[in-house]
Amino acid sequence: MKFLEKIGFSKDDISFLEENTPEKLLDLIKEQKKLVTENITYLKDLGVTNYQDIFLRFYDMFLMDNSNFIAIFSKYEKEDLIAKLKKNINIVEYL
Repeated sequence: MKFLEKIGFSKDDISFLEENTPEKLLDLIKEQKKLVTENITYLKDLGVTNYQDIFLRFYDMFLMDNSNFIAIFSKYEKEDLIAKLKKNINIVEYL
């Protein structure tokens, strides 16, 4: 899971993920690290500052095809979306 460190995750974040994620999903995240990295980078480049928290809570969403992932977030006004995600990451469930 070193690839997560390269995009801003702490060792504590990675340990939390490894301890709280089913092994099959962890294996899939490792297998699909390029896709996961693209999706995380999209949020990061969008300006979402709490992308680590979002990933740790909704890690399975980051296995989604990149174009579909982008489509989910691009439906919303950028500044409004960032503010809402900063205030409450649980809105991701409803996007």
